[in-house]
Amino acid sequence: MGFTREELLSFRDTEVPDLIGDDCRLLIVGINPGLWTAAVGAHFARPGNRFYPALYRAGIVDRQIDASAGMSAADRDLLCGRRVGITNVVSRATATAAELSADELRAGGRRLRETVRLVAPRVVAVAGITAYRSAFDERRAVAGPQTETWNGAQVWVVPNPSGLNAHETVDTLAAAYGAAARAAGILPESDV
Repeated sequence: MGFTREELLSFRDTEVPDLIGDDCRLLIVGINPGLWTAAVGAHFARPGNRFYPALYRAGIVDRQIDASAGMSAADRDLLCGRRVGITNVVSRATATAAELSADELRAGGRRLRETVRLVAPRVVAVAGITAYRSAFDERRAVAGPQTETWNGAQVWVVPNPSGLNAHETVDTLAAAYGAAARAAGILPESDV
Protein backbone atom coordinates (compact mmCIF):
# COMPACT_ATOMS: atom_id res chain seq x y z
CA MET A 1 0.00 0.00 0.00
CA GLY A 2 1.29 3.41 -0.87
CA PHE A 3 0.09 6.97 -1.04
CA THR A 4 1.02 9.91 -3.19
CA ARG A 5 2.11 13.07 -1.42
CA GLU A 6 -1.17 14.71 -2.42
CA GLU A 7 -3.17 11.80 -1.02
CA LEU A 8 -1.31 11.98 2.28
CA LEU A 9 -1.73 15.76 2.50
CA SER A 10 -5.48 15.31 2.16
CA PHE A 11 -5.40 13.71 5.64
CA ARG A 12 -3.96 16.82 7.33
CA ASP A 13 -6.03 17.69 10.45
CA THR A 14 -7.75 14.28 10.48
CA GLU A 15 -8.13 12.82 13.96
CA VAL A 16 -7.30 9.22 14.80
CA PRO A 17 -9.43 7.68 17.57
CA ASP A 18 -7.72 6.56 20.76
CA LEU A 19 -7.07 2.86 21.13
CA ILE A 20 -7.95 2.28 24.78
CA GLY A 21 -9.65 -0.81 26.14
CA ASP A 22 -10.99 -1.75 29.53
CA ASP A 23 -8.46 -1.86 32.39
CA CYS A 24 -5.73 0.01 30.50
CA ARG A 25 -2.60 -0.11 32.63
CA LEU A 26 -0.07 1.40 30.21
CA LEU A 27 -1.21 4.40 28.20
CA ILE A 28 1.33 5.23 25.50
CA VAL A 29 1.08 8.78 24.21
CA GLY A 30 2.38 9.90 20.82
CA ILE A 31 2.91 13.56 19.98
CA ASN A 32 0.26 13.61 17.25
CA PRO A 33 -0.76 11.41 14.32
CA GLY A 34 1.28 11.59 11.17
CA LEU A 35 -0.41 11.71 7.80
CA TRP A 36 0.09 7.99 7.09
CA THR A 37 -1.41 7.16 10.48
CA ALA A 38 -4.42 9.34 9.65
CA ALA A 39 -4.75 7.75 6.21
CA VAL A 40 -5.00 4.20 7.58
CA GLY A 41 -6.56 5.05 10.95
CA ALA A 42 -3.92 3.25 13.03
CA HIS A 43 -1.42 4.74 15.48
CA PHE A 44 2.31 4.63 14.62
CA ALA A 45 1.43 3.14 11.22
CA ARG A 46 4.03 4.70 8.91
CA PRO A 47 6.16 1.95 7.35
CA GLY A 48 9.52 1.88 9.10
CA ASN A 49 8.21 3.28 12.38
CA ARG A 50 9.88 1.29 15.13
CA PHE A 51 7.01 1.41 17.65
CA TYR A 52 5.53 -2.06 17.11
CA PRO A 53 8.91 -3.80 16.61
CA ALA A 54 9.99 -2.25 19.95
CA LEU A 55 6.80 -3.45 21.70
CA TYR A 56 7.51 -6.95 20.38
CA ARG A 57 11.21 -6.85 21.33
CA ALA A 58 10.28 -5.68 24.84
CA GLY A 59 7.85 -8.59 25.24
CA ILE A 60 4.84 -6.32 25.60
CA VAL A 61 3.19 -8.16 22.70
CA ASP A 62 3.93 -11.73 21.65
CA ARG A 63 3.93 -11.18 17.89
CA GLN A 64 4.76 -8.50 15.38
CA ILE A 65 2.07 -5.97 14.58
CA ASP A 66 2.08 -4.33 11.15
CA ALA A 67 -0.26 -1.36 11.21
CA SER A 68 0.96 0.14 7.92
CA ALA A 69 -2.29 -0.79 6.15
CA GLY A 70 -4.47 -0.25 9.22
CA MET A 71 -4.99 -2.00 12.53
CA SER A 72 -6.68 -5.38 12.39
CA ALA A 73 -9.25 -6.35 14.99
CA ALA A 74 -6.87 -9.07 16.18
CA ASP A 75 -4.09 -6.51 16.68
CA ARG A 76 -6.42 -4.15 18.56
CA ASP A 77 -7.55 -7.06 20.72
CA LEU A 78 -3.92 -8.03 21.38
CA LEU A 79 -2.98 -4.55 22.59
CA CYS A 80 -6.12 -4.10 24.68
CA GLY A 81 -5.74 -7.61 26.05
CA ARG A 82 -2.23 -6.73 27.15
CA ARG A 83 -3.79 -3.63 28.81
CA VAL A 84 -1.94 -1.23 26.51
CA GLY A 85 -3.68 1.89 25.22
CA ILE A 86 -2.55 4.47 22.68
CA THR A 87 -3.46 8.15 22.39
CA ASN A 88 -1.76 11.42 21.41
CA VAL A 89 -1.03 14.76 23.03
CA VAL A 90 -2.59 16.50 20.00
CA SER A 91 -5.24 14.61 18.10
CA ARG A 92 -4.93 16.23 14.65
CA ALA A 93 -2.65 14.83 11.97
CA THR A 94 0.23 16.84 10.51
CA ALA A 95 3.12 16.08 8.20
CA THR A 96 5.56 16.78 11.07
CA ALA A 97 5.22 17.54 14.77
CA ALA A 98 7.02 20.84 14.08
CA GLU A 99 3.69 22.10 12.68
CA LEU A 100 2.22 22.11 16.20
CA SER A 101 2.31 25.32 18.21
CA ALA A 102 3.27 25.48 21.88
CA ASP A 103 -0.31 26.57 22.65
CA GLU A 104 -1.69 23.55 20.80
CA LEU A 105 0.64 21.23 22.71
CA ARG A 106 -0.38 22.76 26.06
CA ALA A 107 -4.09 22.43 25.18
CA GLY A 108 -3.43 18.82 24.18
CA GLY A 109 -1.69 18.28 27.49
CA ARG A 110 -4.78 19.44 29.36
CA ARG A 111 -6.94 17.08 27.26
CA LEU A 112 -4.50 14.23 27.95
CA ARG A 113 -4.72 14.75 31.71
CA GLU A 114 -8.50 14.49 31.43
CA THR A 115 -8.13 11.24 29.45
CA VAL A 116 -5.83 9.92 32.19
CA ARG A 117 -8.41 10.86 34.83
CA LEU A 118 -11.10 8.91 32.97
CA VAL A 119 -9.00 5.88 31.97
CA ALA A 120 -6.96 5.58 35.20
CA PRO A 121 -3.89 3.75 33.84
CA ARG A 122 -1.03 2.85 36.17
CA VAL A 123 1.54 4.44 33.84
CA VAL A 124 1.34 7.17 31.20
CA ALA A 125 4.31 6.97 28.82
CA VAL A 126 4.74 10.08 26.67
CA ALA A 127 6.85 9.30 23.58
CA GLY A 128 9.00 12.37 23.00
CA ILE A 129 10.90 14.56 25.44
CA THR A 130 10.56 17.79 23.45
CA ALA A 131 6.79 17.49 23.17
CA TYR A 132 6.52 16.57 26.85
CA ARG A 133 8.54 19.60 27.88
CA SER A 134 6.34 21.90 25.77
CA ALA A 135 2.96 20.37 26.56
CA PHE A 136 3.49 20.25 30.32
CA ASP A 137 5.89 23.18 30.81
CA GLU A 138 8.54 20.90 32.25
CA ARG A 139 11.62 22.44 30.63
CA ARG A 140 14.09 20.36 32.67
CA ALA A 141 12.38 17.00 32.24
CA VAL A 142 14.59 14.06 31.32
CA ALA A 143 13.68 10.67 29.91
CA GLY A 144 12.36 8.05 32.29
CA PRO A 145 9.95 8.26 35.22
CA GLN A 146 8.92 11.76 36.27
CA THR A 147 8.41 12.95 39.84
CA GLU A 148 4.79 13.96 39.28
CA THR A 149 1.75 11.70 39.00
CA TRP A 150 -1.53 12.38 37.20
CA ASN A 151 -4.55 11.16 39.11
CA GLY A 152 -2.40 8.41 40.61
CA ALA A 153 -0.74 7.38 37.32
CA GLN A 154 3.03 7.38 37.13
CA VAL A 155 4.26 9.64 34.33
CA TRP A 156 7.14 8.48 32.15
CA VAL A 157 8.88 10.05 29.17
CA VAL A 158 10.05 7.47 26.64
CA PRO A 159 11.80 7.96 23.29
CA ASN A 160 9.80 8.80 20.19
CA PRO A 161 9.90 5.80 17.79
CA SER A 162 9.94 7.95 14.65
CA GLY A 163 12.79 7.39 12.24
CA LEU A 164 13.56 11.10 12.67
CA ASN A 165 14.80 10.16 16.16
CA ALA A 166 17.82 8.49 14.58
CA HIS A 167 19.93 7.93 17.69
CA GLU A 168 17.36 5.47 19.05
CA THR A 169 17.25 1.84 17.92
CA VAL A 170 14.59 -0.83 18.28
CA ASP A 171 16.65 -2.19 21.19
CA THR A 172 16.87 1.14 23.05
CA LEU A 173 13.18 1.81 22.41
CA ALA A 174 12.34 -1.69 23.67
CA ALA A 175 14.35 -1.11 26.85
CA ALA A 176 12.52 2.16 27.58
CA TYR A 177 9.07 0.78 26.73
CA GLY A 178 9.78 -2.38 28.71
CA ALA A 179 10.72 -0.35 31.80
CA ALA A 180 7.44 1.57 31.60
CA ALA A 181 5.54 -1.71 31.06
CA ARG A 182 7.16 -3.24 34.16
CA ALA A 183 6.15 -0.16 36.17
CA ALA A 184 2.60 -0.60 34.85
CA GLY A 185 2.56 -4.25 35.93
CA ILE A 186 2.11 -5.72 32.46
CA LEU A 187 5.61 -7.25 32.39
CA PRO A 188 7.16 -9.06 35.33
CA GLU A 189 10.07 -7.35 37.07
CA SER A 190 12.40 -10.19 36.07
CA ASP A 191 12.06 -9.46 32.32
CA VAL A 192 14.96 -7.00 32.14
